[in-house]
Amino acid sequence: MTAQQLSGTTAIVTGASRGFGRGVATALTQAGAHVVGVARDAGTLEELREQLGTVFTPVAGDAADPVVAGQLIDRYRPSILVLNAGASPLSRPIHRHTWQTFSRNWEVDVQHAFHWTREALLAPLRPGSLVIAVSSGAALRGSPISGGYAGAKATIRFLTGYAAEESRREGLGIRFIAVLPDLTPETGLGQAAVAAYAAREGVDIAAFLANRGPALSPARAGEEIARLITGSGLDQGAYLLGAAGLSPVP
Repeated sequence: MTAQQLSGTTAIVTGASRGFGRGVATALTQAGAHVVGVARDAGTLEELREQLGTVFTPVAGDAADPVVAGQLIDRYRPSILVLNAGASPLSRPIHRHTWQTFSRNWEVDVQHAFHWTREALLAPLRPGSLVIAVSSGAALRGSPISGGYAGAKATIRFLTGYAAEESRREGLGIRFIAVLPDLTPETGLGQAAVAAYAAREGVDIAAFLANRGPALSPARAGEEIARLITGSGLDQGAYLLGAAGLSPVP
């Protein structure tokens, strides 16, 4: 990918201060886009701005707030949305959750995806725009120690598909794609999940990871999502994302 492929475009990335969101924001600026990064942590966003320069605009705010979604889409009129924000689930088996802890990812992850997807359709974004919603491989395989996390991520995939259908029905020309990353120890959320699963299986973390192969890094995730955006022959509705790259969900 060259530094000119996304020149002149504006992208909004939610959850941009850490993990996959940070990797995506970095990759898109390197490809020439102006990136508006949204996250709660103003300090971490400012550190990223210092790293990336004036091509990155930090916005400290709650990505699950519908006012934030509407205001930023109205202000920046992006051609790219990457919906990555989400809450870290409480790593406990089902009977050790309360309804509040179980439903946390519905209240944050799903609500955030809903508001931004709705605003993208209502604005509407320009024809040819692309909305990428970050789901999880857990949406296909489940996650028995993270409450409603897997169900929430599955709903994000469904919501993205519904939006794609509405875009087709209305002739809007907006693409909607879901990306389902593998479990990885390379993010804060992933580290906690790996530790919890290793403990559940009665093995140490190194032994648990030894059977999983190479880990997906935020940088690699950013590169692959940038490849989706530049349209390198990839136009399915949903993709699994691992260290080896993207593969269509069957």
